[in-house]
Amino acid sequence: MAVNWNSAAKTSRMLAGLAQIDADATNPATLEIGAAGMTAVLLVFTLQKPSFSESAGVLSCLGVPLSGVATLTGNAGAARIKDGAGVVVIDGLTVGTTNSDVILNDVSLTTNQGATLQGLTITHA
Repeated sequence: MAVNWNSAAKTSRMLAGLAQIDADATNPATLEIGAAGMTAVLLVFTLQKPSFSESAGVLSCLGVPLSGVATLTGNAGAARIKDGAGVVVIDGLTVGTTNSDVILNDVSLTTNQGATLQGLTITHA
């Protein structure tokens, strides 16, 4: 059976996660876009600081759209967020052009091809 949290608890948990993402005082967090299973990192977006806003248990990425350039060729199939020190804070994000945590303009990436992060939302379960 699923555990249900009230709104205040969801907000508190999401803000704690956001604090970890933005913890590094100097370096911004990054969003790594990888092949399925994160077997290779294809593209990295630098997030702004603060990186997200929170409302009703949902983190929404600030500053989108963001532009980046693919460093490898492949199909984007997974993503993770690292804090400014390079520590993975969130893993297992879905990637697609619609109906995913991470929304890109195209999931078929080619080395040196530009890509656009159109949206990134993380919803409390």
